[in-house]
Amino acid sequence: MRKTIPLLLAVTLGLGACTAISQSRVNPLNWFGQSRSEPVAQVENTNPLIPKRGGLFANRRAAEAVYAGRPFEQVTNLTIERVPGGAIIRATGLAARQGIYAVQLTPENEEELPVEGVLTYRLEGVRPTAQTAIGTKPTREVIAARHVTDQQLAGVRRIRVEGQLNAQVARR
Repeated sequence: MRKTIPLLLAVTLGLGACTAISQSRVNPLNWFGQSRSEPVAQVENTNPLIPKRGGLFANRRAAEAVYAGRPFEQVTNLTIERVPGGAIIRATGLAARQGIYAVQLTPENEEELPVEGVLTYRLEGVRPTAQTAIGTKPTREVIAARHVTDQQLAGVRRIRVEGQLNAQVARR
C-alpha cells in the first residue's frame, strides 16, 4: 500500500504534464492550430467572354494550357499535417452543385511565397458545362491537398485558403 499510492501519484502527475505539453506551442504537432473562418473581400465582376490578350495575329504555338478552374463557394475545413520535410495543406470545400472536377489549391502568387507571413491559396475546381443536380451537402463536398516544403514554410505564420464567400486560416 505504501508503494502504490506514491506510484499512482507520480503517474497522475506525469500524465497531467503530458497533456500540458501536448497543448503547448513546443509540441510540433500543434504548430498550426485549429482553422478559423474569415470573410473574403468581394472581387469585381469581370466578363469572362472578353479575352485578356490574343486576337487575329496571336501566335497559337505560344498558347499555354490554362487551368479553367474557378473558386469554390465555401471552404469548410482546413487542416495542416506535418510530414517529414514539410507539411500537407488539406482543404475541404462545398460547391453550389455536383460535378465539379480537377480540384486544386492554387497559390496566390506564382512563386508560392508568403506575403507578410501569410501563405495564401485558392480552392478551385472546373465546373461542368452541362447543368448538374444540386444534391445533398455530402455529394457536393470535395477535398484538395498540396504539399509544401520546410523551405516554403520558412517565415510563414499563417496559411490561408480562400473561397468565394469565406476563407479558412490556420495559425502557427
